[in-house]
Amino acid sequence: MVLNDEDFELFWLKNREKEKNNIKTYLFGLSSGFAIGVSIILTIYSGWYQRATMVAYSKMSGVILFVAIILISIFFAVIYSKFKWEMQEQRYLEIKHKKSKEKNPA
Repeated sequence: MVLNDEDFELFWLKNREKEKNNIKTYLFGLSSGFAIGVSIILTIYSGWYQRATMVAYSKMSGVILFVAIILISIFFAVIYSKFKWEMQEQRYLEIKHKKSKEKNPA
């Protein structure tokens, strides 16, 4: 859902702090991180690149792989949440700047 500039400005003024720690953005980031982790596991266990599979089986523990996937997922969740908030903040500041320019065309 895309809001026009006036509606977005009102929405952002009301919800700016709530959106900073919105659980939905964290969940989307976590799911993206898990998707990347699952793709790594599938690549390792598919035998697509045999040498990498052999190295993974000989030198890597399942616990380390699991912890790495959890850390990747948490990293994606935090980064995605901050990125989403910054994008909306940037849009708000651009709308505000555009309105001030229309009022004072110097």
